[in-house]
Amino acid sequence: MSRFAGKTVIVTGSSDGIGAQTAFQFATEGANVTITGRRAQNLEDLKERIVKSGISASSIHIVVGDITNVDVQKAIVEETVSKFGKLDILVNNAGAVFDEPQHIGTTSPNAVDLFDKNIDLNLKSVLSITNIAKPHLIAAKNSEVVNISSIASLKFGRTRFVYYAIAKAGLDQLTRAQALELIPHGVRVNCVNPGMVESGFITATGLPDEASKKIYEYAAKHRQAFPAERIGVPADIANIILFLADRKMSYYIVGQCIVADGGSSLVMGASLVDLTAALQ
Repeated sequence: MSRFAGKTVIVTGSSDGIGAQTAFQFATEGANVTITGRRAQNLEDLKERIVKSGISASSIHIVVGDITNVDVQKAIVEETVSKFGKLDILVNNAGAVFDEPQHIGTTSPNAVDLFDKNIDLNLKSVLSITNIAKPHLIAAKNSEVVNISSIASLKFGRTRFVYYAIAKAGLDQLTRAQALELIPHGVRVNCVNPGMVESGFITATGLPDEASKKIYEYAAKHRQAFPAERIGVPADIANIILFLADRKMSYYIVGQCIVADGGSSLVMGASLVDLTAALQ
């Protein structure tokens, strides 16, 4: 397939997980792709994987750096346009959780620092790089922005990862605001809200790979919280991202946040308690 032939795409946070899979699928469907993240070797490995699939190395560009750095954001956009001549699709995937190993509440001495780190990466960087990319997206015409949020943004109270949830809720609202601002210029903005996805996300919080694997396996066994009876994989989310980036398929979707969580957000906490047990 080559539905993105002639298109140029930036995928932030493409060192692994959802971002890497999304970049791979765009490339194999004909796009020129800029992959970016902090882990240079991961990006080189991804490029090699793409090339082994039969794609020319010249269609992949690597930018290594921290997405919260404005100079890195400018380099990502400017180098992409310089190499490929334009920018059609921006996927704002980079994100991570910053939290204490043991939750100590919003009044802890580290609360403001944790808040700032979560906001800077998960919200502020999206606002900034999209603003930098805006004139190029408008110039390319019929362009797309896809932001990657989380079901953490939904209307549930939380005692862990509070600032991450706040940042992602802000990203949902930013998506709606960007959509209204940019649609008159021919740029669509939408969002995907994944649930638990088996990727490097948990290990990025500091847990070793083996512990992350145990968490994913444990979660998959609890249908009361994960109705689909399995944890998501990166391709589950990448498929939705490409759908939203495909104007022919999703033209009439504007400013929407699409939840993809295997049904997790449908489950109310009260339903996890078997009240009939009181009668036994």
